[in-house]
This record gives sequence, structure tokens and C-alpha cells, in this order.
Amino acid sequence: MKFYRHLYVSESIRNPEKVKWKLRANAGQFSIYIIALAKSDDQLDIFHCALLQQRFFDKEDLFIVGLAASYTEAVDMVVAMTEKVVGETGGADIKKYILEHR
Repeated sequence: MKFYRHLYVSESIRNPEKVKWKLRANAGQFSIYIIALAKSDDQLDIFHCALLQQRFFDKEDLFIVGLAASYTEAVDMVVAMTEKVVGETGGADIKKYILEHR
């Protein structure tokens, strides 16, 4: 599991370092949603952190770009990311932008 250098964190999360530690330690958290780079042709995935506790989930290749306290905040963060990328590059390829600015 790797975290983006410029990790997006919602305002509702008071201690992002503690949240990151809990994600690495597989500790349960009720209201944390993860925004990660998609492994498929999609741009990003949004999912609840409980998914990480399932055995089939490969945490090694996970590249987390954002943490949010609710699904709504996660969607708002993706909208903000998209607006930033479009403003800086003129296109909406978020995945490419993030990989270039690791």
C-alpha cells in the first residue's frame, strides 16, 4: 500500500497519519473511504476501507490518492481533483496526472 505524496484528505479527518497507520495495520474504521488509482482502464476507485480486510484484496499494489470520511466527501474530492487536472492540463486524465506527479 502506497500513499500519494500530495494525499487528498477531507476536512472531517482530523488525524490522517493515524488513519494511514490503521489502514496499514488492518484495523477497522467505520467511516473511512479510500480513493485509489484503478487497476483497470478506469481512472479512480472509491471504496470503503472495510474492503481491505478481505483476503482476496491485494494491498501491495494499492496506490491511495485520497481519504474521505464519507462517500459524499470522496465524490466531492474526485470532482475537485478533476477540476484541478482540467485546469492545469486541459484534459481529464487524472490517473496520468497523478502518476507524473508522484
